[in-house]
Amino acid sequence: MKIEQIFTSCLAEMAYYIESNGEAVIIDPLRETAPYTERADNDNAKIKYIFLTHFHADFVSGHVDLAKKTGATIVYGPGATAEYELYNGSHGEIFNVGDITLEMLHTPGHTMESSSLLLRDENGKEQCLFSGDALFIGDVGRPDLAIKQGELTEEDLAKHLFNTLRNVIMPLPDDIIVYPNHGAGSACGKNMSKETYDTLGHQKEVNYALRADMTEDEFVKEVLTGLVAPPQYFPKNAGMNKGINMEIDDVVARGTKELSVDEFKSLVADGALILDTRHQTEFVKAHIPGSIFIGLAGGFAPWVGALIEDINQKIVLVTDFGKEEEAVTRLSRIGYDNSLGILPNAITAWSETGNKLASIDQVTPEELANLSGVNILDVRKESEYYSERVIDAINQPLDTINKTIAEMDKDKTYYVHCAGGYRSVIFNSIAKANGIHNLIDVAGGFGAMKNVPAFNMSEYACPTTML
Repeated sequence: MKIEQIFTSCLAEMAYYIESNGEAVIIDPLRETAPYTERADNDNAKIKYIFLTHFHADFVSGHVDLAKKTGATIVYGPGATAEYELYNGSHGEIFNVGDITLEMLHTPGHTMESSSLLLRDENGKEQCLFSGDALFIGDVGRPDLAIKQGELTEEDLAKHLFNTLRNVIMPLPDDIIVYPNHGAGSACGKNMSKETYDTLGHQKEVNYALRADMTEDEFVKEVLTGLVAPPQYFPKNAGMNKGINMEIDDVVARGTKELSVDEFKSLVADGALILDTRHQTEFVKAHIPGSIFIGLAGGFAPWVGALIEDINQKIVLVTDFGKEEEAVTRLSRIGYDNSLGILPNAITAWSETGNKLASIDQVTPEELANLSGVNILDVRKESEYYSERVIDAINQPLDTINKTIAEMDKDKTYYVHCAGGYRSVIFNSIAKANGIHNLIDVAGGFGAMKNVPAFNMSEYACPTTML
């Protein structure tokens, strides 16, 4: 028996490959199919089942493409319906895979069709639980994503989750390993551990949601407290996972098409967004005017989903050499399938054809510390800002920029910083694309500013607003 956890850090997502005696299953696959078919080929195994623990909201799965390529059966929990052929498993149903079995456990709460899979080895011993988004390490799945107007409230889902945990998961043996679908950094929970698996017994000791003496009312209150609004692309991805989407191979082929400068400009004139995925230091030095920066080296896919509100937006790409397919693939993971091509060697090609380049002004923290009466704009999350900030800095979190950019004074000069320099460049690029040009980036962000004694820092301060 082989169990492999396939971790994708950008989405904090864990898919699973399980093989036994020539048969394999995939649990919660991402959009691309090669990672799974290649593993099965290497093991001379046939993929028998593709399990989706629920309709995912934070990424688009490749289950339909994978089923076409392998002949595997797509399996969901009770009540799931979609535009493609699937099999609805039932609570307690056994799926045979080689010499092992997987028992489906209906675990509603995060969503109503949510299910988990209990693996027993060739001797019938319970080994591990693939818990989807029902139970995380240190947390549980948020119960506010599958609300149905007039049918289900977040309180209803929280009560379902309470019963799932108490009556289905917690009675399982303490020594089984819990393998969840997400880890720290995912917006599907609020307190996930950086660990990607743990024993159920240890989780009963440390996970707030598994406290033995917790009442249902206490659970509902605790699990709903502190939830922030989910990213805007979540319901769009959930909808795509219920439908049949463009095949990933076709998405990549179209998105990596090499464009001439004239073709690139024509697509931009027709409404395509220029998305620059290089490192922020390169973008600061030179970029095509009007470009939006979201670098592959940071939280690329979640920031695309949070900031590019139209999931059908046409996109043309500027990437580092060799990163073209990665950029298109990572866009497709969250449903941004309208990449229309790449401008090869973009900065050189653009300038050599007589087009002007743009840049972002930048100062070091030491240079900023010698200035007086300046407007410092902190684009970190409110929680980061509350914890520690520069005195008199204004907080305008990056994820709110589409709503708050109209509040910015185009005649003021802003010195913009985040924690380390990635988010501030995203912020500056979006602001510049919207006609706000008096922006100066603070190199190294708050992490570098803390090392300059001239800055006065305040901890646990109330935020200063833009208004």
